[in-house]
Amino acid sequence: METEQTLRIPAIEVKQGPNRTLYTFAIDGKQLPKVATIARIRRDEDAQLQGYQRTAVTSHINAIKRYIESADAMLPNALVVAFDKRVTFEPAKGAPADGHSRAGTLMIPVDEEWSESDKPGWIVDGQQRSSAIRQARVESFPVCVTAFITDDAAEQRSQFILVNNTKPLPKGLIHELLPTASGQLPLPLQLRQFPALLLERLNYDEDSPLRHRIHTTTMPDGFVKDNSILRMLEHSLDNGALHEYRNAGAGDGDVASMLRVLKNYWTGVSKVFSLPWDLKPTKSRLTHGVGIISLGFVMDEIIKIKSNGQELTVEDFVVELKALAPICRWTQGNWEFKDGSTRKWNELQNTSKDIQLLTNHLLDCYRRHAKPARKRSSAR
Repeated sequence: METEQTLRIPAIEVKQGPNRTLYTFAIDGKQLPKVATIARIRRDEDAQLQGYQRTAVTSHINAIKRYIESADAMLPNALVVAFDKRVTFEPAKGAPADGHSRAGTLMIPVDEEWSESDKPGWIVDGQQRSSAIRQARVESFPVCVTAFITDDAAEQRSQFILVNNTKPLPKGLIHELLPTASGQLPLPLQLRQFPALLLERLNYDEDSPLRHRIHTTTMPDGFVKDNSILRMLEHSLDNGALHEYRNAGAGDGDVASMLRVLKNYWTGVSKVFSLPWDLKPTKSRLTHGVGIISLGFVMDEIIKIKSNGQELTVEDFVVELKALAPICRWTQGNWEFKDGSTRKWNELQNTSKDIQLLTNHLLDCYRRHAKPARKRSSAR
């Protein structure tokens, strides 16, 4: 039985620049959930990113709900909704147009039997307000909505990031959305987009030693901080081993080659330091930011000295990293530094000063051990 209907809503079409079209309209907030869903961020069975919203903040929703239930409540800011191309705009006949806008009707399909994923709209901004209105003990509560129409999930994620760029959006959520965002992003986010892609692959590729270990919005059980991994990647991309594979002009690079380097190296780390590798940062400074970032610099140095133009294998890295094992105090004991100072194993913190201290200590030890690589035979 056919159950789909069309919701006809008076709207204003607004042109912004040569390629952007917005639609502004009012709708009862109680009715909005019929046509738009909250696409909370998650991973599907293939580890592909789905959705883009932050998780619900119950305390915030309850506060808005109490306000809506009070006398003279007002929510003047428009919610932002992305519609797919099933939604169309029908200009009003004879309505005046000024070149920037025109009146008409937004045609939105609706079906009571649809699941959340079937609905034509996604709330890009206003998740908490929409949830609060839905739960509020009021008969209706009209809200202003600004909408755009696109089937491109990457554009929806980009708009979500941009809309929330000046708000306290969790950095981890931004980092997870960046790899699949498109369009023009602010420069600081552009610079993090490619490292975020590498992080995503390291966290979800089946052959990655860091698989499911990096803490993200969709991997809350991960214990290695995403920002520590990003900083390690950024240093190497800027002036380290990964720079060789970087396309600086386009902001991307040879992802496959970079991942081979990273997976081989961190697999080597996991083999040489197997016990501290499996412990959380409170029990191991290897999985702590200070360890991850410092060992990233060690990776760059090993490749600089030993690669001789060829990719190093896991076994190559294991051999080189074993030189550091006697001086490392990841889980117990005291670090003994060149200047004669000592620090208890867990006193090192994720600060620039301590990262530099540990990095210099590890590099100094490695350089004293390492010998330049000989040219390898082609038979290897």
